[in-house]
Amino acid sequence: MISQYSGISPTGDLLLLQKLGAKLRKKSFLHVNSTKAGGGVAEILQRMIPILNGLGINTRWEIIEGDDRFFDITKKIHNAMQGNPEKFTKDMWDHHYEINRMNAAKLDLDANAVLIHDPQPAPLIKFRKKGKWIWRCHIDVSNPVKEVCDHLMRYCSKYQAAVFSVARFARAMAIDEFIIPPSIDPLSDKNRDLTAEEINETMDRLKIPQDRPIILQVSRFDRFKDPVGVIEAYKTVRKYNDCILVLAGSPATDDPEGEIVLNEVREYAADDPDIHILLLPPFSDRDINAMQRAATVILQKSLKEGFGLTVSEAMWKAKPVIGGAVGGIPLQIVHGATGFLVHSVEGAAFRIRQFLNNPEMAWRMGEKGREYVRKNFLITRQTRDYLSIWYSLENKGRNILEL
Repeated sequence: MISQYSGISPTGDLLLLQKLGAKLRKKSFLHVNSTKAGGGVAEILQRMIPILNGLGINTRWEIIEGDDRFFDITKKIHNAMQGNPEKFTKDMWDHHYEINRMNAAKLDLDANAVLIHDPQPAPLIKFRKKGKWIWRCHIDVSNPVKEVCDHLMRYCSKYQAAVFSVARFARAMAIDEFIIPPSIDPLSDKNRDLTAEEINETMDRLKIPQDRPIILQVSRFDRFKDPVGVIEAYKTVRKYNDCILVLAGSPATDDPEGEIVLNEVREYAADDPDIHILLLPPFSDRDINAMQRAATVILQKSLKEGFGLTVSEAMWKAKPVIGGAVGGIPLQIVHGATGFLVHSVEGAAFRIRQFLNNPEMAWRMGEKGREYVRKNFLITRQTRDYLSIWYSLENKGRNILEL
């Protein structure tokens, strides 16, 4: 499995992976999150689990199940951890815990290392039996609602380590904390090379014309992704440059607000024939790949963002990218070198026009962006980092390179 990445991923990452795999071979590694479809966590795990098993590590992936009320509560937790005011009652927290208790009774939580992803399954730590337990936070917690964060930290502080995507997301916790940015898989259907025929077939099937420049944002329909702001920026650009806008995303099973936001976006687009709003089914990876490769400029104009995998996806395809200057996006976009960071609708419109009017600059930044992703944001590096934490926890802080 690892040999497939030879010549693509940095050689150092592959050598370290092999060394870590030899040390952890035949041990068990469990991942737990709340959905197998929709969102970056599920997407990463779908690709990472086979790599880990290919290294000889017995790796499983479990999903916690919950009722509608549970996912409504966890969406509010997610929003509050990203700074949105939300009201919580003791009954809500009790329900969050109770659903996790019920899941703990059904799930096999025995493993040498357990990686729990995000707030939904965080209370599972109460049912730990053995192994090293690590809490992985994928969201932007740079400015959380204090009461909600404090309550969640009652669980998270019981883990042996916590992992965040960006250094400024880290909390004051009495456990080991690590910074591990997410990653993309260059060999997946979403990121592999496509032929011109494959791209054209997809664009024709989705009824997206290619006779004008295409502005694209791929993301869940979530207010923090600012799809309305993207439409506003596009409308400004259209006064000067003939182009079309595509907003595309798949639903996530653990996001109850998606349909509401989608309807808001459709209403704001006001039947403009040059705004294409696409609700894609889960696992539409090749379609997203084709749209990204056909696009002229790609946006991720988030207002809050844990990381924003779509930024690295676009950069891997050597596309000029514009991102909101929030969360993990500045980790990927080196402003003025691999893309542009923006703070407003007006700034986004200005940078879109700059790319449309200067194809040479767009090409140059796209090429730099692809190499930057190759060195920093491929799945082999993230897998290496997870295994390094596990090895460190089992060996009293020692580094694999100390051997």
